[in-house]
Amino acid sequence: MQRSARNWLDLIHALPLQEPVRIMNVCGGHERSITSAGLRGVLPPQIELIPGPGCPVCVCPEEAIYAAIQHGLRDGAIVVAYGDMLRVPVNVPKDEARSLEQARALGADIRPIASPLEAAQIARDNPARQVVFLAAGFETTTAPLAALLQEGAPENLLLVMAGRLTWPAVAMLLDSEQPGFDALVAPGHVSAVMGADEWWFVPKRHGLPAAVAGFSPESLLAAFYAVIRQKLEGQATLTNCYPEVVKPQGNPAARRLMQASFDIGDAPWRGVGSIPASGYHLKGALRRHDAREHLPDHGAAQRRRAGEMPPGCDCARVVLGKIPPTACKLYGNPCTPRSPIGPCMVSDEGACRIWWSAGTR
Repeated sequence: MQRSARNWLDLIHALPLQEPVRIMNVCGGHERSITSAGLRGVLPPQIELIPGPGCPVCVCPEEAIYAAIQHGLRDGAIVVAYGDMLRVPVNVPKDEARSLEQARALGADIRPIASPLEAAQIARDNPARQVVFLAAGFETTTAPLAALLQEGAPENLLLVMAGRLTWPAVAMLLDSEQPGFDALVAPGHVSAVMGADEWWFVPKRHGLPAAVAGFSPESLLAAFYAVIRQKLEGQATLTNCYPEVVKPQGNPAARRLMQASFDIGDAPWRGVGSIPASGYHLKGALRRHDAREHLPDHGAAQRRRAGEMPPGCDCARVVLGKIPPTACKLYGNPCTPRSPIGPCMVSDEGACRIWWSAGTR
């Protein structure tokens, strides 16, 4: 028998909590569910829920977005990207295009898409032109890209690879002197692809409770209960609170496609720096789809602030769970969803956008 959210809340409130418990939820979708359901307001005050590095738009390298802008403005390519990516600002003078959206206003052929299949169809419909796909995202969006590549992508479809693995960012935080959290709630969709077992390193290597959660209040509250109870009992294990979707080994077919398509290597995260073994890179013959092989490299070796957040923006510390969105000096004034300064205010998986849209001021 499945418990209701009310049942889980009663169980959590019945726990003999004496000390504060800081729980990091890695997934931006989790943060959206937590905030929209008002879970912070109904949990015991000792429990702190910390948004983590689960927004791919927020960590997409600034130089990758800049290169995509230039491919549209200067190289005549059709540039496609997931919708949220079009509004992410880059570090350029005010008289230059600061986003793909602004580049489109200046005449570049920039198109939002919802899946790699749309990118492939645009390439097939325009065989005489190069189509550049800004391929940002985590494992959940990288898997369908791998499927497209293995089935055979159009030769004029080029990729600016910005796909990232989720767990290395958590590992980096746990390897630091001050991780900033006592327990982890792992992302449901990523775990559906990669498997719940991927998160065993949290309890085994670092001795912290962990749970995989879905996106309903019931699943999230079950995960909170699981990790809090582990902590109170002095245990550290992994609990799967999303078993209807997440299996121990994930999706074997998707993992095989990704392994066949990509090498794993060090990769930059915006405002954070390079994280070891956290980036997807095209493998072998598939490198013919790398935009850098066919178009000028507008990468930012000569650009002084490449990779950084905009001046005054604390998105990097928000992403890493070091501060809440409201601690950023730009939050709400002047940075809002209508006029975002940092990437965390752009995406509906960004903590700043989620908190502001929920009325947190």
